[in-house]
Amino acid sequence: MKSISDDHKTYRTKPLRVSYFRKIFPSLSFYPIFFSIVIKFSLVSQRGNFTNDGWWASSAEVLYALERVGVTMEINGLGNIRSVDGPVVFIGNHLSMLETVVLPSIILPYKPITYVVKQSLLDYPVFKHVMRATNPVAVSRTNPRQDLKVVLEQGQQRLASGTSMIIFPQTTRTAFDPKQFSSIGIKLARKAGVPVIPLALLTDAWENGNKIKDLGRIVPARKAYFSFGEKLEISGKGTTEHQGIIDFIQDHLNRWTT
Repeated sequence: MKSISDDHKTYRTKPLRVSYFRKIFPSLSFYPIFFSIVIKFSLVSQRGNFTNDGWWASSAEVLYALERVGVTMEINGLGNIRSVDGPVVFIGNHLSMLETVVLPSIILPYKPITYVVKQSLLDYPVFKHVMRATNPVAVSRTNPRQDLKVVLEQGQQRLASGTSMIIFPQTTRTAFDPKQFSSIGIKLARKAGVPVIPLALLTDAWENGNKIKDLGRIVPARKAYFSFGEKLEISGKGTTEHQGIIDFIQDHLNRWTT
């Protein structure tokens, strides 16, 4: 499994020649490729042949498909992932479908991972086979107390087995709002005794759709950004670390949008 970055620190999309058709119709050009990747990986998962190598490869295919229609990526802080031994909890903001499908290509060369996801994703046509194969922790998003119990119990199990967790504490994919950013990831890391890596992202190059949320417009004029921070060891109740993650995300969003 090869890192997308030669120096294991940063990744930036190299200049690519984008055809006239792809420039004019980026969504129409991208989605047939995306669906073919999902269907292919879904069939592999249904046959019980899921591997992290396969997950990485399919995720990297999506990343490169986005680049071929003109979306440029900038990914910073890869060294912060590489420098931590053992599992961690990645905690970040959640804006679009882009990070869900691209993050495995970024992180898997360094650590096995899985997500905390909505239960409904495990029943999603075709995509459900992919999600189930990754052994995620599923929550309802309607009962916060029960969701916390599930995340703490099952998340600890995943972490104890060496699998890192990706958590988006916002209840839905939307613009970053610190008031909606729960400390569920901090609680899990504290209970499991593992560090946290903050994740800031700006991924509105893949918009949320009006009728089908996952299938919004692809807007290549908007650059996609990811940044991984230095690890945070949780002390006490983790209040300082939680605020540190919020500040990390907000600082990067301010930088990227001004």
